[in-house]
Amino acid sequence: MSQSYETIVLGLGAVGSAALYHLAGRANKVLGIDQFDPPHALGSSHGETRITRQAIGEGVQYTPVVLRSYEIVRAMEKESNADLLVITGGLMISSPGSGGIHNTPDFFKNMLEAAEKYSIKHDKLDAADIRKRFPQFRVQDNEVAYYEYQSGLLYAERCIDVQLKLAAARGAQINKNERVLSFTQASSGVKVVTDRAEYFAEQLVVSAGPWLSQFVPPALSEILQVQRQVQFWFDIQNCYEDFAVGKFPIFIWEMAGSSDSMYGFPAVDGPTGGFKIGCASYNQIVTPDSIDRNVSGTEMQAVFAAQIQPFFPAAVGPCVKSKVCLYTTTPDSDFIIDRLPGQPSVLICSPCSGHGFKHSAAIGEGIAEIVMDGKAKLDFSSFKMDRLAVKV
Repeated sequence: MSQSYETIVLGLGAVGSAALYHLAGRANKVLGIDQFDPPHALGSSHGETRITRQAIGEGVQYTPVVLRSYEIVRAMEKESNADLLVITGGLMISSPGSGGIHNTPDFFKNMLEAAEKYSIKHDKLDAADIRKRFPQFRVQDNEVAYYEYQSGLLYAERCIDVQLKLAAARGAQINKNERVLSFTQASSGVKVVTDRAEYFAEQLVVSAGPWLSQFVPPALSEILQVQRQVQFWFDIQNCYEDFAVGKFPIFIWEMAGSSDSMYGFPAVDGPTGGFKIGCASYNQIVTPDSIDRNVSGTEMQAVFAAQIQPFFPAAVGPCVKSKVCLYTTTPDSDFIIDRLPGQPSVLICSPCSGHGFKHSAAIGEGIAEIVMDGKAKLDFSSFKMDRLAVKV
C-alpha cells in the first residue's frame, strides 16, 4: 500500500536536513529519504568543519541568506543544547592578478561592498597589518586582506545531526539507507519509487547534491560538474598555540596571477589534530561512483610543498589526516533553487557549488516557505534555472 505525505525531501545533507527541520516545524507531514545514514562521509557535507562568513564575495545577494542562517543556527543551539557555530574571525587575503573564487573575479571587491551595505564589522589590512596581527601567514608586500570579526566555522556533521533530530522530534519521518529509484509527476503531486516502497506527496524537494544528475533531464545534468575536493590536516604540535581558536582565523587566500585559491581553519581538535586546509587547484572531475576516496602520500606531499611550506613557515609537520568530499558545481557557481520544468511539484535545491553550507539553514527555511506559501521571504531569484540557458 502506498504511503502519502504533504512533502518528501530526497537527500538529507546540509540543505535537505535543514528543509526537513523547517517543514516539520510548520507541522508539514514530511518524509525525508536518504540512501545512506546521514550525517555520513560519502557526499558534500562532512570533514568536521565548514567556513561561515557574512560579507559574501560570490555576490551581495548571498549576504541576507547567510545572516539569516546565523540567526537560525543560534536558535538551534539553544533548542538542542549543542555547539554548532564558533566565531574565529576571518582573514580573506587577495593577491594582485588573482582570478577570484567560485567563478567570481570581483570576489574581494564584492566582500567590501557587502560589508558596507550590511554594516558588517571588518577591517581592511595591508601586508604590514597582516604580518603584525597574523604572523602565521607569510604574505607578499603587495597582498591585502579583508578581516571580518564575525566569521567562523560550523561543525558540519553536528549541524546535520541536530537538524535531523529536531525534525524527528517535530514529527518528521526519516527513512535512512533507502535509495530513491525514480520520481514522476502524478495528477495531484508526485510519485516517488524507492528500493523499498512507493510514496505519493503533494511536493518533492530534491536536495541530492552529487547524485542530482541521476534525477534531472540530460540537458541539465550535462552542465553540472562533480568535483573531488580533498581536505588536509597538517601537524602543528610545535606551534599549536599560534594555530588555535582565538589566535588563528578561518581564511580564504586568492592566489596571485591565477584562479587558484585555498582556505583553512584553526586547529579545533587540540595539539595533535592539525590545522585544516583545502585547495581548489587540486579538484578533479569525477562521479559519485568513480571517485577515489583514498588520498595518496604523493597528494599530501604535493599540497605540503605547494600550500604549506611557502605560506605557513611555522607549520613544518606532516599531514596527519585527510577527507575526500564531493562538490557539485554549476557553470557560474551559483545555486539552483527552482521548480523542475514540466514537473511543477518538484523543487530542485542543489547543487551549492562548494560554498553552500554556510547558507543551508536559511535555504532550508526558504524551501519550507516555497513549499507551503509559494514563495520564500528571502530573495532567491538569482538561483532560478533559466539563467543557465538550458532547455530542460
